[in-house]
Formats: sequence, C-alpha cells, structure tokens
Amino acid sequence: MKNLKTVLAAACVLVFAACNNKQAGTETAPANVKSGDLKIAYVEIDSLMSQYQFCKDYTLLLTKKGENIRATLNQKAKTLDSDAQEFQRKLQNNAYTQERAEQENARLVKMQQDLQALQERLSNEFDAETAKYNNAMRDSITSFLKIYNQDKGYSLVLSKAGDNMLLADPSLDITNDVVAGLNKRYVPSKELKEVNAETTGK
Repeated sequence: MKNLKTVLAAACVLVFAACNNKQAGTETAPANVKSGDLKIAYVEIDSLMSQYQFCKDYTLLLTKKGENIRATLNQKAKTLDSDAQEFQRKLQNNAYTQERAEQENARLVKMQQDLQALQERLSNEFDAETAKYNNAMRDSITSFLKIYNQDKGYSLVLSKAGDNMLLADPSLDITNDVVAGLNKRYVPSKELKEVNAETTGK
C-alpha cells in the first residue's frame, strides 16, 4: 500500500485544485477579468492535514486498518511458510507416499492462491476506503469554501503544499480561518468516534 500521508495530502491538493476552478467564485471567471482585479488566497495543506480534526481522525482510522491488513497477511504468510518448510522436510525424509505428497502440495498451492486473493481483496477494500475518505474530505472543504467565500469574495484559493509555490505573501494565508471553520462544522461519525476513543482511552 502507498504511503498514507502522501496519498491524503495529494488528495487534499486536488481538492483545492478543484476549488480553484469551481468554488472560489462559484462560477468560472470571465476571460476579460484583469489580473489586478483578482482576489487571491492560499491554504497550507500540511497545516490543514495536521489541524483539521476530520483529517486527523480518518488518518488514524486508515492507519489502523492498514496495520490490521498487514498483520493478517503476515500471519497467513508465516503459516504458509511454516507449512511449506514442514512439507519439504517430510518430503526429504520420505515421510509421504506419492499420493499424500501430491495432496499436500496441492494444499500448499491452494493456500498460496488464497493468500494472494486475500491480499488483492484487502488492498482493494483499503483503496475504496481511502477513496471514500478523499471524497468526504473534498465535499467538506468545498462546501465550507462556498459559504466562507460568500463574504470574502476570493477569485482564487490556492493550495500550498511543500515548495509548490515559490513565493507567497503571508497576508494571503487563510489557513487558520479555513481550519477553524472546518473544525467548527465537523461532526465525527460513530466509527471515527470509536477509533478515537480506543486510541486516546477516552
């Protein structure tokens, strides 16, 4: 599985790329708008990811699910490896009849196929869960920006991730406003509350 934080941060950048085209001014700006008429702001993606409770909760949830998947696959792989080594040992000691050896070999092949199928299924489920999170995050951000921008009137809201912006005036940074507004609106799901409670012990 891909690095979780990288995937989520990339999704967050895509959210703001979409916002740039759709949400900042509700409609696409007319072609004759002059650059001097543009009102621009930006959001620090790293800060959003670390401070928006929704991102924190879902990162925790996906991390836990990823760890459970790895643990499950590792355990089954260990069992397969142990059984394969035992098969080889008995085979070398002539402990099997030809028929029994063929049966045991077929069982090990089936175990390997089942493990590969399980790995693919769990990976697909994890990818689907990540996509679900990305969609929910996108919806929450775009929904908030629509309301936030009614008073602000920004023509463009940019995402600042790492060094993708070479220079930016700090006065254009609306990260704190966006994070505060998002957190105020955020209501965690039952699943996220349970995971948070397990982790924090509260």
